[in-house]
Amino acid sequence: MTETPTASKAHTTAEKLAELREKLELAKDPGDEKARARRDKKGIPSARARIHSLLDPGTFLEIGALAKTPGDPNAFFGDGVVTGHGQINGRPVGVFSHDQTVFQGSVGEMFGRKVAKLMEWVAMVGCPIIGINDSAGARIQDTATSLSWYAELGRRHELLRGQVPEISLIFGKCAGGAVYSPIQTDLVVAVRDQGYMFVTGPDVIKDVTGEDVSLDELGGADAQARYGNIHQVVESEEAAFQYVRDYLSFLPANTWDDPPIVNPGLEPEITPHDLELDAIVPDSDNMAYDMHEILLRIFDDGDVFEVAEQAGPAIITAFARVDGRPVGVIANQPMYMSGAIDNEASDKAARFIRFCDSFNTPLVFVVDTPGFMPGVEQEKGGIIKRGGRFLNAVVECDIPKVTITVRKSYGGAYAVMGSKQLTADLNFAWPTARIAVIGAEGAAQLLVKRFPDPTAPEVQKIRADFIKGYNENLATPWIAAERGYIDGVIEPHQTRLLLRSAMRLLKDKQISRVQRKHGLTPL
Repeated sequence: MTETPTASKAHTTAEKLAELREKLELAKDPGDEKARARRDKKGIPSARARIHSLLDPGTFLEIGALAKTPGDPNAFFGDGVVTGHGQINGRPVGVFSHDQTVFQGSVGEMFGRKVAKLMEWVAMVGCPIIGINDSAGARIQDTATSLSWYAELGRRHELLRGQVPEISLIFGKCAGGAVYSPIQTDLVVAVRDQGYMFVTGPDVIKDVTGEDVSLDELGGADAQARYGNIHQVVESEEAAFQYVRDYLSFLPANTWDDPPIVNPGLEPEITPHDLELDAIVPDSDNMAYDMHEILLRIFDDGDVFEVAEQAGPAIITAFARVDGRPVGVIANQPMYMSGAIDNEASDKAARFIRFCDSFNTPLVFVVDTPGFMPGVEQEKGGIIKRGGRFLNAVVECDIPKVTITVRKSYGGAYAVMGSKQLTADLNFAWPTARIAVIGAEGAAQLLVKRFPDPTAPEVQKIRADFIKGYNENLATPWIAAERGYIDGVIEPHQTRLLLRSAMRLLKDKQISRVQRKHGLTPL
């Protein structure tokens, strides 16, 4: 139903109030009947209903409900987006939600103005902004107007980046310009089999390049998570809302604020769970174990909130708490490629480190890696440059950094995983740590290559003796401790309380840097 273009005929206050109520009623669900029927057939909520599901009950204050496309007498209220302010866990946020029933949630002039105004407000107040995305992209009939507002919103995303957390939820098929806005935000969450992201759809790709690709393979949530464009895939919209609430609980409202402190001082003495750490690393260097089993025992309440789980799974990036205060976690995962760092893991770690630095969240590195992943595909994919970005991110950030080496720390991976030489503040190792240029097996392989027949029994005996001596005398934490490359070797069960002491010591850390316009990231 559209509003007629006739001028207002209300004269009395009662008539004017009735007119207002009529307009507001139209604005509640402004799309035409066919569009609403399509939405209802899909079983998805309205744009406003989604906002109410995300925010604390009764806190939503809508802005711009009566905005309409200028010059169009048949235009719908809202112009395809609902914008406003509210609270999550009692803390302010800005939120906008695409309305698929109005021009398929595409961007027009008033759409752009409303979201831009919301961005100005969150910058002024210093609070997160959350976008619920379900958009067809640019509004074809608006031509340059739509494109200009997309570009304008892109500019404003850059201004907000690192100032306040920016979050995107993907709840529909987002195409073209509708993916360039979310990809600039800090967190992208999508619903499986509902949220899709692609610049051009399968049909256009087929017409232009002749390639056949399915919608799921091209832009499905799981595929885009593997490509590194989506941080979390969930099963429902409610799960997405809960993930965002939990995510924000670890973050300050802005780069100048402090994050919430939750239950400080819990378990001030060694617990049975701490003691379990003493036997958690396998005796065999080549045996895998789940790094989560360590993380759950060294952080508060076993609460480890993982981010970007599906991309680069050789590295875990997560939030946790130490003595009630949030920290970022960078940990190797021996269950995947033995914890070797590949291209995707490098990018994932670098991105997470820079985010933590922007919001003054200390970092804890938990190390067990045989090095950077070798291979032709890794070299072709730019592992030198992408590993360089990882290294650059570690050096560039000036937040408190504490490193715990639990087992392998070899080669260049030793450097990027929070080494003291890359400005980590405190470094500790377990007695099970192996710190070396290369692992014993790799070093032995280089040795036996010098023999005419490396497979001969006597050569294999030399190989076995070399590996035993290497592990007992070279790949140990003692040499690093003797030379001050680590600050101490600790019993594993001491780790949780040691992290608590370390973070207290580093709470007021300040450093001065050489002044320059900005550093240059290897791109």
